[in-house]
This record gives sequence, C-alpha cells and structure tokens, in this order.
Amino acid sequence: MPLNPIHIIFGLKLRQARLSKGMSVTELAERAGMSASYVTEIEKGRKYPKADKIMRLAEALGYEYDQLVSLRLEPPLSFLETPLTSQLLQDFPLELFGVDPSTIVEVLTRSPAEMSALVKALQDIARGYAIREEHFYLAALRSYQEFHQNYFPDLEQQAREFAAGAGLGEQVPRVEEALLRILNERFGYRIGSIPADQYPSLAAYRAVYLPGRRPQLLLNRALLGPQRKFVLAREIGYRVLGLEERALTNSPDRADSFTQVLNDFKAAYFAGALLMPERLVVQDLRALFELPTWQPQRLARMLDDYDVTPETLLYRFSELVPRAFGLKVHFLRFNEVNGAYRLYKQLNMSQLALPTGFDLREHYCRRWLTVRLLRELPHDRDTALPGIQRSRFLQSQKEFLCLGFARRDNLPPYLKTSVILGMRIDDDLLRVVKFANDPNIPEGLLNETCERCPLAPEECSERAAPPVRWQQQQAVEERRQALAQLIEREQEAAPRAQPGV
Repeated sequence: MPLNPIHIIFGLKLRQARLSKGMSVTELAERAGMSASYVTEIEKGRKYPKADKIMRLAEALGYEYDQLVSLRLEPPLSFLETPLTSQLLQDFPLELFGVDPSTIVEVLTRSPAEMSALVKALQDIARGYAIREEHFYLAALRSYQEFHQNYFPDLEQQAREFAAGAGLGEQVPRVEEALLRILNERFGYRIGSIPADQYPSLAAYRAVYLPGRRPQLLLNRALLGPQRKFVLAREIGYRVLGLEERALTNSPDRADSFTQVLNDFKAAYFAGALLMPERLVVQDLRALFELPTWQPQRLARMLDDYDVTPETLLYRFSELVPRAFGLKVHFLRFNEVNGAYRLYKQLNMSQLALPTGFDLREHYCRRWLTVRLLRELPHDRDTALPGIQRSRFLQSQKEFLCLGFARRDNLPPYLKTSVILGMRIDDDLLRVVKFANDPNIPEGLLNETCERCPLAPEECSERAAPPVRWQQQQAVEERRQALAQLIEREQEAAPRAQPGV
C-alpha cells in the first residue's frame, strides 16, 4: 500500500477528535453507522472514506465537514504536519528496504503525541546540523547499497544483454565512437559541448542533459577520454533502464527526490557494468589475487586494459569483490584542497570505523592510505602507481588490506583525489588474496581522527591536531569513576540499622 499523507493526517485527526469526545471506536462507529473495523482502518490511514461517510463521521463527533478534512493538525500533533506532507515521505520507496508502509502508519497512530515529540526533536537536530533532505536521500541510498553488498544482478544482466544486442559483446576497452553512435542512432541524441564561454558557471559540471524530443547531452571539454566514456555509458543506462526522473547535471547540485538519487545510481551502475563486464573483471581480479607478492604494475595495467579512471576501477571492484570472493570491503574517496582532507564518497561494507557526520571538521589520521597517497603524490605526475597498506585500528584492532590510487583531478584542476578499496583482513581474505602476507607491504597503526587519538606525541609524529575529543572522553570517564568511588565510600561509611530498630 502506498504511503498517502492525506490518509494518514485524516486518520490522525479522526482519532484525535474521537478521543477528545471520550468515545471508543465502537461508539463512534455506531453513531456514524459504520463498522468498528472500518473506522479502525480509517484511523490507521489505510482507508479514506467518501464524502458522505466523512459527513456522518463529522456529525457523530459534532465537527464541521471542512474541519475534519483540513490538513491542519491540532497540538500536540501539529509537529507531524511538516514530515507527513513532505516530498521526502511521499517519494521514499520503503518497499526497497522491505518495510510495509502501513507499519509506519501504525507507529504514528499508536502513540501520536509521543511520535510528534520525537519528530520535533529530529527536526531540531536536523536544523541544528543543517541536515537537508538530500543528505537523508544519499544516506538511505548508501544503506540500500550496503544491504545488497553493492551488487545488483538485474542491472548486471541488463548491461550484458544490451552489450550483446548492440554488438559490443565483452570486448574491452569500449570504444567511445561506438557509445556515441548508440546514443545518436538508437536514442536520437545530439552530443555537444557545454558552452562555458557563454555560461562560465557551467564549467563546474562534467555534463548537462537537455531533455526534449531530440535530447542533447553537453560534455565538458576538459573531460578525459575515460571520463567521457563513463558519461556516455551512464546516459545509455538512463535510456535502457527507462529512468525518467533524473539529475540534469553531473555532478548534481541537489537531489529533489529519492527516486532521482536511486535512478542516478542505477544509471551509473549500468555504466560500470557496461564498461567493465563482470566476467572479465572477476577473471582479472582472481589473477591479481593469486599473485604471491604485491605487484602494483598489475593493478595499474587494468586502468589501461579497461580505459577507465581509478575511481571507476576500484568502485567496480567494490561491486564484485563481495559477491565473487566473499570478502568484506569498503570504498573511500578523499579530496584534498589546500592541504585540507575531506571524505567525499564512501561505501562501508567492512565495519570500518569511520567518523562521519554533518559539519564534522576533524582531521583524519595521516596514516590512512587515502591521506598518505595524497601527501606522497609527485608534483610532476597526474597519477601515481597504486599504493597498498595493511592498516590496523588502534582501539578496535581491526585490520584492513587497502589498495588505492591518488591523482590530480582535471575538474577542477586544483583538486587532488584519492580512492581506495579496503578489504577486511580475516580468514577468507588470507585464503583468497595470496599477496596479503607479502612482508614488503607497509603497515600502519592508525586511528579515526587526530582529535580522537590517544597516542602520545612521541608515539606519532604526524599528528595534525591535538586530541581534544579523546581528552574530553577521558575527563568524562574520570568524573564517572570519581563519582562511583564517592558513592561507594559513603555507602560503606554510613551506619547500618540495628535489627529490630
């Protein structure tokens, strides 16, 4: 059943009015000439009565018709108006997560006043941390991907079938001219360039889509060959998958609905599957993992074999490694601008301890491979050889084998980026990845951020900020222990009551 906010609000108002009159469901049903089960379905938002029945309910309650059908809720339920009528709730496909929308309705209607207070608290938190709807959409998408281990067999199958039908087969790398021909001849596209000379602000986009009877796809002239191919392949994905609600730009400045975010993801997944066919990638990964020692040239060669960017390569690994090899992985992309490191993209399926959050301004540990690769990127090279590291977290003692690239981005040109694929070190990994115990692989003892790290200055020469969060936690713990000791001492010192007194 779709989640209809009008039905929910009417049900809440009806229940609120009934309780204010001191009526039971049975009593209201009898006065309105309806069954009690039908009134219950209305109150839960599952049914919406016709006008004549609304009139009978209003008369039974002593209400005006317009008063009952109004979307205005009276206190203490008034805080539910905004979330219930929001686009977020109407667009969000709960069924993707296996949630029956009626369950949400039941929770709201079971304790509406308490839920109203909870929603108000969440609204206050969202305002305080400048959390927008698109943040929720993107977080929900990540959860959806992680729930499915970032592997979607239907999209893989559709990419395979399209490649076969279009005469592409499994031959790689894909030729840009073939992708252009498909868009032009099969889907009627016109391909052009973003007119950045006339609209300088548009130079920030990689591509702009202009809908119409004959759609246009405008590409940024600064795109590299592999980037252009990915944009073209993703555009084919929109058409093959029939995805109408979508972003008009890449990268989009905002997300208007969860459907848009999900469709953009599906088209990008299709593009990766089209450019890097599953069977070939798994075959190459198996050969890489069988190496007895780490050989960075073998991984770097795959960039040329598929003619893709480091981000496309490692992100494709994140889709296939859990499925094909049963390993727990995470994918990270960091950006560096003027010496500041920011987490730009993440997918966490390996229980990586990663402090994220809105408005987080902490300093990620400089021993992370992502940060180390950015710091070590040569000034005279756009892309360096891939790096590797065995990382062990100080407090959890969890270990990860991380592979990654760093490069200078061309959009914008002053940006440096690094991408890594991290794999949780366990028995499965040690069995599959033969080079995991290569003694030449560097090791790193690291933490989440400098602010949360307990290492003393003599134990870490790379600290970028004082451990203020750690010190705050220690101070709280000291106070807790002191209070417990005081209570225990006072209890021991207190005179005990004599029997019979």
